[in-house]
Amino acid sequence: MTSHSWRDAYSGMSADNIKGLILALSSSLFIGSSFIIKKKGLKKAGASGIRAGSGGYSYLYEPLWWVGMITMVVGEVANFAAYAFAPAILVTPLGALSIIISAVLAHIILREKLHIFGVLGCALCVVGSITIVLHAPQERAIESVTEVWDLATEPAFVLYGVLVLVAVFILVLYYIPLYGHTHVLCYIGVCSLVGSLSVMSVKGLGIALKLTFSGTNQLVYPQTWAFTFFVLLCIITQMNYLNKALDTFNTAVVSPIYYVMFTSLTILASVIMFKDWDGQDPTQIITELCGFVTILSGTFLLHKTKDMVDGPVRVSKHMDEEDGMYNEGIPLRTSNMNMRLT
Repeated sequence: MTSHSWRDAYSGMSADNIKGLILALSSSLFIGSSFIIKKKGLKKAGASGIRAGSGGYSYLYEPLWWVGMITMVVGEVANFAAYAFAPAILVTPLGALSIIISAVLAHIILREKLHIFGVLGCALCVVGSITIVLHAPQERAIESVTEVWDLATEPAFVLYGVLVLVAVFILVLYYIPLYGHTHVLCYIGVCSLVGSLSVMSVKGLGIALKLTFSGTNQLVYPQTWAFTFFVLLCIITQMNYLNKALDTFNTAVVSPIYYVMFTSLTILASVIMFKDWDGQDPTQIITELCGFVTILSGTFLLHKTKDMVDGPVRVSKHMDEEDGMYNEGIPLRTSNMNMRLT
C-alpha cells in the first residue's frame, strides 16, 4: 500500500520537464566551464600583453578567451530554452550547479584550493537540486502565447507587477542616491525585482518560439513582441544595476545575495503567474522549499569558504599578483548574462 502511494505521488517527470532539466543542466555545464576557459585565456593574454586587471584588452586577441565567451553564450541560450519547457521553480535554482562545476574545474585545472567546507557546499547544492528535480511541478500545457498573456494579465500577477514597479521606483529614486554605496541590498533589490519579471517575460517569449518552431506561428501575435520588449527592457535594467553592485561591492558579497533574492522572487512570480503549486500537496511544496534552502546553504558555504585555506576567510578586491586579475572568485551564473534572469 505504501509503495503504491509513493508511485502515485511520484509518477515521473513529464517529457517537457525532462527537456527543461537537460537544458538547464547543460546550461550549468557550459556556463561553469566558460569561467575557467576565460580565465585561462586571460592568463595567457596577460603573459604577452597588458593584463585585464591593469586595464588592458589584449585578451580580445586571445582565441581561448573567445572560446570561453562562446561557451558562455551557448549556456545562456540553453538556459533561455529551458524556461520554455519547464517551470521556473525547476530551472532557476539549478543555476547553482554552475558554481560547483566552476569550483571543481578551478581546483583541477587552475590548481585553486577547494576547502573541505567548499566540498560540503557543493554536496549541499547537489542534494538540494536533486530534491527539487524529484518534486518539481509539471509544466502546464500551453497552446498559444495569448494564454501566457492571459496569465500575465490576471489580477494577482498584475498586483505583483505593480508592487515590484513601486518598490523599484522607491529604491531608484530614494534609497540608491542615499545608501547605494553603503548598502548592497539597494542595487541587488532592483536587479532581483526586475529579474523576476524578466524571467516571466523570457518564459512567455520562449514558449512563443517553441510553438513557432513546432509549426504554430506565434510571431503574428502582438503579445510575442510585447514579451520581447519586456525581456530587453528588464535585461538592460538588470545589467545596469548589477554592474553598479559589482563595481561597488565585492563579488563574494554580491553573488550569494543576488542568487538568494533573484531565485526567491522568481519562484514567487512563477507561483503567482503560472500557478506552479496548483495540484501539488503540501508535502511536495514543503520538500521543494527544503531543497531550495539546501541549495542556498550550499551556495553560501561555498562562497564563504572559497578563499579559506587553513586560516580565516579572505575576501579581498586587491589584485592577484600572479595573474593580474581581481581575486573575487567565480561569480554566480545569474550575474553574467544577467537574465538570472537567467
